[in-house]
This record gives sequence, C-alpha cells and structure tokens, in this order.
Amino acid sequence: MKQLVLDLALPAPEPFSDFVAGENAELLFQLNEWCTGTPHARFVYLWGEPGCGKSHLLAAAARRAQARLIDACCEALPEEIEPDTLLAVDNVDSLDRAGQETLFAHFNTLRAGSGGLVSAGLLPPMLLSMLPDLATRLGWGLVYQLRPLSDSDKAAAMQARARQLGFDLSGELADYLLRHAPRGMASLYRLLEHANELALSRQKAVTMNLLREILRGQHATPAA
Repeated sequence: MKQLVLDLALPAPEPFSDFVAGENAELLFQLNEWCTGTPHARFVYLWGEPGCGKSHLLAAAARRAQARLIDACCEALPEEIEPDTLLAVDNVDSLDRAGQETLFAHFNTLRAGSGGLVSAGLLPPMLLSMLPDLATRLGWGLVYQLRPLSDSDKAAAMQARARQLGFDLSGELADYLLRHAPRGMASLYRLLEHANELALSRQKAVTMNLLREILRGQHATPAA
C-alpha cells in the first residue's frame, strides 16, 4: 500500500516571499503599497506575456490584503461591491461586454470610496480590445509591464521555493528544469511541489532521476 507522508510538507510561503523581483522591483514595491492601502497605489494594472507571473502576483496580493480575487477567464464579477472593497481581477482581456461594463461600474464605485483594484492582462490598457472608457480607467492608475525573469533569476526563484518546501535544489537540477520543463514560473513551482510530494511519499530526496521520471509523464503534475 502506497503511503503518502504529505503532512511533512511545509505550508505555503508568505505572499511575495517566493517571487524573485529581477527587473520588477518597483512593481513589487507598489503592490506592497496597494496591499497596505497607500492612496497613490489604490489602482494598479499589470501586463505581460503568458507565464511571466501576473497571476502569481495577483493571488499573492489578494491573499496579503484579504481582497476578493476573480479570474475573468472562468469567474463572473460580483454584481455589486462596497466602496471600500479591495478587488483583484486577473485576465481582464477575457471579459465579455457585460463583464467590462460591470468592471467599469466597480472602478467608479471604488474610486468614489476608499477601495482599490489590482488587475492584469496581456497588453497595456489602451491596446486591449475592450470598452474605451474601461481601458481609460485601467490606465488612470499605476501601470507596469511585468518583465520575464532571466534564467539565473528563475533558477534563484526555484531554489528559494524548494527551500520553502523543505529540500535543496542544486544548480544542476535547476538548470535541467529550465532546459526540459515548461518555463513559466507557475508551472515550475507546481513541478517542484509535485516532486517534493513524490519524494516525501517515497521517503527519498528530490533527484535528477525523479525529475526525469516526472517529466516523462510517469507521474503527471497536477492540473493548473
């Protein structure tokens, strides 16, 4: 009988603690300002290519600020919000017209009150295919392009996440993952978590052979 010792796994890291800033130090600072309710950072918009970490940062910001997190790809926005609400909306470019109209109304509600909005999409606000008035609103606040991490930054991020999970990831193993695994940080983190769980279940270390076994698909990683 297979015994899983998942109770030995460490809890999830504190918000932002497993994100290597790279060229995004100013953005990370402003997200912290948003979380603490600093007036100049009440409205923040992030954009960048898939896999650069937008969803990771929005989830971290929402968790730290105890904000409501909505993924527009698969969730509907609430019909009404209070003026002091903290709202995080991912994938705003996926909103249909009704969703865009709702977010436009929410933005105005929050702006009139003391709430805040952090949101993310693939393109800068004025290049999004959406209602011009909403695009203008999203551009009123702080707008940042999330720069992809360099390979050395990704390796450092993976090693930091591995330490939080309770194991050491050597430079050789990090380099192997960068050459053979999907390169988005969310996918790499899920792979590390899966490798850790599998190693714990076998009461062994995370090794090159174990990573090769996972990438060959013998133990598929959990779905995103």
